Amino acid sequence: MIEFRKVRKVFEDGTEAIKGIDLVIPEGQLTALIGPSGCGKTTTMKMINKLIVPTDGTIYIDGEEIASKNEVELRRNIGYVIQRIGLLPHMTIEENIALIPKLKGWKKEKYEPRVDELMELVGLEPDVYRKRYPLELSGGQQQRVGVIRALAAEPPIILMDEPFSALDPISREQLQDELKALQQKIHKTIVFVTHDMDEALKIADQIAVMKDGVIEQYGSPNELLARPSNEFVRTFIGEHRMNGASPLFVKDVMSAFAAPSETNNMPAISSSASISMAAKELLNSKAEFLQVEENGETVGYVTKEDILQVVADKEGAPHAG
Repeated sequence: MIEFRKVRKVFEDGTEAIKGIDLVIPEGQLTALIGPSGCGKTTTMKMINKLIVPTDGTIYIDGEEIASKNEVELRRNIGYVIQRIGLLPHMTIEENIALIPKLKGWKKEKYEPRVDELMELVGLEPDVYRKRYPLELSGGQQQRVGVIRALAAEPPIILMDEPFSALDPISREQLQDELKALQQKIHKTIVFVTHDMDEALKIADQIAVMKDGVIEQYGSPNELLARPSNEFVRTFIGEHRMNGASPLFVKDVMSAFAAPSETNNMPAISSSASISMAAKELLNSKAEFLQVEENGETVGYVTKEDILQVVADKEGAPHAG
């Protein structure tokens, strides 16, 4: 758990970026910090790993005050993913991912299997990509490596600073889906800075909406959609999202019918994947249904009919005439 108590940040030019915030970030959940440019969301995140030091107030990690902690040791136990990926171009993908484990003194027989395991988690075949260099990968593939590099040394906390904002829309949506599916397996404490409300609603367990260095509202996506605390939050969320246009995921529409007898070769999809991803998978696989999985176990099924029903519901009642 990460806790901010009456934390302020005043920069040398006199700008009060953070105005005495109190915030508790739950362990094992993904918390999004969102707000307009200059609201203090990135400053708040960077104070967690002491890239920025608070002017006043206290920050705790698992009950321990971080002010007295060694910066290098603190950062080696906190994964960090940035917008511009930050891979070292002269190092292979394998070397980039193994960088922090090596700095922490891991032996080769420990970090090499870890590299392969993480690459497989995000769909990068180790035998194909391990020895390649960053510039030989697409932007989406590079960002996948950036994410798993932050996970390589098994840190309990991951900081993500607008990691998908520079990607094309398709790659961005795929990585959002993959992050949600990955989080279901690893249960890390993730602090995710974004300016995109749809992204926050889709991936976050908790959302802190910020404005001018203050947290205007903090709660689950459903709480924000149902009960925005003031006009700023309502406007920032957008009326169209509060009027039933919030994102839908596979778990929202899956069926729990009895499985057909032969399911071994049926494609599977995470319960946190988007409806559009499920539709693409159904089309690509030409399957009649997908098995829905959570934590490696089948929890239900999504069919073509389920997807069509979502489309029909979004379109509303048929027009007369």
